[in-house]
Amino acid sequence: MAPPSSGQMRPSRYLFTLAAIFVVLYALVLGTGGGSFRDHLAPKLAIDLAGGTSMILQARTPDGKAPDPGNLEQARQIIERRVNAFGVSEAEVFTQGNDKIVVSVPGQSNDSIRQVGTPAQMRFRKVLAEVTDVAGPAPTATPSGSASPSASGSPTATATPNATATPNATATPNATTPAAAATPGPTPSPTQNALPTLQAVQAKVGGDAYNAANNIDVAAVAQSSLDVTSDTTLMAQLEPFRKLTPEEISVLPYNIQFVVPQIGCDALNARPVGSIVDPGQRAVACGAEGSNLTGTKLLLDVAKAVGTDLSNAQANIDQSSGVGQWQIDLTFSSSGADKWQAVTSEAWNNTGDPWTSGAGAAGIPANPNCITTSPSDTDSSRNVCLVAAVLDNEIVTAPAINGVLSTNSRITGQFTKDSAQLLANQLKYGALPVSFEIASLSSITATEGADFLRAGLLAMGVGMILVVAYAFFYYRLLGSVITLSLVLSALLTFGMLVGLGRAMGFTLSLAGIAGFIVSLGVAADSFVIYFERLKDEIREGRNPKVAVNRAWHRARRTIITANAVTIMAAVVLYLIGTSQVQGFAFALGLATTLDLVIVFLFRHPMMTMLARTPAFLSPRVSGLGRLLQHADSGAEGVTRRTRTKEA
Repeated sequence: MAPPSSGQMRPSRYLFTLAAIFVVLYALVLGTGGGSFRDHLAPKLAIDLAGGTSMILQARTPDGKAPDPGNLEQARQIIERRVNAFGVSEAEVFTQGNDKIVVSVPGQSNDSIRQVGTPAQMRFRKVLAEVTDVAGPAPTATPSGSASPSASGSPTATATPNATATPNATATPNATTPAAAATPGPTPSPTQNALPTLQAVQAKVGGDAYNAANNIDVAAVAQSSLDVTSDTTLMAQLEPFRKLTPEEISVLPYNIQFVVPQIGCDALNARPVGSIVDPGQRAVACGAEGSNLTGTKLLLDVAKAVGTDLSNAQANIDQSSGVGQWQIDLTFSSSGADKWQAVTSEAWNNTGDPWTSGAGAAGIPANPNCITTSPSDTDSSRNVCLVAAVLDNEIVTAPAINGVLSTNSRITGQFTKDSAQLLANQLKYGALPVSFEIASLSSITATEGADFLRAGLLAMGVGMILVVAYAFFYYRLLGSVITLSLVLSALLTFGMLVGLGRAMGFTLSLAGIAGFIVSLGVAADSFVIYFERLKDEIREGRNPKVAVNRAWHRARRTIITANAVTIMAAVVLYLIGTSQVQGFAFALGLATTLDLVIVFLFRHPMMTMLARTPAFLSPRVSGLGRLLQHADSGAEGVTRRTRTKEA
């Protein structure tokens, strides 16, 4: 079946349809968003063009394998909520591969974003004993990838007791009279991979040194009746413990971590994330830097309340203080309130496992880690114990409990707005189901981003100029069709970029600009296919109107197939690629799709209209003119030979 004649086509319909698309698209672009006219036309830029911070979090599991996909996705959602809680606009949080999460924050860098990947696993543990850190800096410390935030200053925790409680003043820990004995327990269960085994650590420190540490009377140390540092022979035996890395210290039993003076707070605080998260294990931790417990090792009971028992954590300004100090208000869930009440009841009444010896007034054990309150009208003097709030590996605060508490409590201290909000968000949005460390962290200033943007646009402009120059050199008049097609395609793509940025948060990256540059070659291919097919039709002796129509119908399938292959390749790259590859693939696929729109709604209608003009046949204007002359000469030659034979 022969293709339809060119007279059946009405180019104006196609051109009006394209014009309507432009009107609707730019009406949406200019009618949405805010700011000046320039702001309406500004696409959203990724961090490599606008500046910002990009952080890659590497998941860590005990066996070193990739985490469960469900846990990784849950962690991504939690981190995304934490980032959004800071009010950062245009932030992106997505998984990369099967064990990484990428956090990208365009615009001005926010240092607090670096902390969003910390596990923030809160454990509420009663303080059993404490000892002053005498080890000093740990020369072999290897900090873990993630850091736990702490408030500046000296944070302490107070509570909002129930109606029946009569709170007294809070207290700071008593460093001179620690509590009593402990027996060695099981080894902690760290969640960091590549940790050494306990047997390897024993071999490194030596059997004699390890046995000496394991045989120290922890109860005597806790009661200050045994001064380990005064025993020069024992201290010499324990010296190999000073050479242990934080990873090696994390696998030691908690009693050795507590009693060995060579294991200091620097090394304990640098243990891998998740070293003491097991709520069923007793633990050793130090106060956060700058807190009221800096330089003190504390022996902690099992955790009987955890961060997941919280239903809400909110950073607020303490109006009652009169100085506008930031605090974190904690609200426990119904089941969590019962657990919190049990913990505070033990601390208030000094029950449970007090790790003490002897008895105080009214039959209450004389726990050195408890304070003696002043008598009041409703209560006689009593001992009140400390409860430590342990965030990951560090103690945020360890206040004296001033009553049996239930649902509401608060953490106060020298918090800044950012540190209070960070801690509240970490607690509010839950503990991450997977531990992470920062694999890479890069920041790009706005100036660098502007330089990258100019370089990308310059490269795109040079590529378009080269294509246009070649088109005019080789196709002459037809080069104007190519130029107009590229201009319209660029305008259509630009409008889509702005619209997609507002509708779905799409951001233009340097890789995306590369995708658009590559799409120029794809567009040029479709021109070559069409115009070379047109030349073939004219060589065969057809007039321009017929040749344009036949060339279009024969080249159309090839153009669609070639563009479809490019689009499918872009889809595959987008599905399996990383963020930069995805940006390239999306831009390439979008530009190729829009090029098809221009091919159908502009290029073919324009060629149909040009075929009806005298300039289209001029050898000086159109590259097709000489072909037409040769075709006419060939046709005349055939006519003459035919007439000669007839004569």
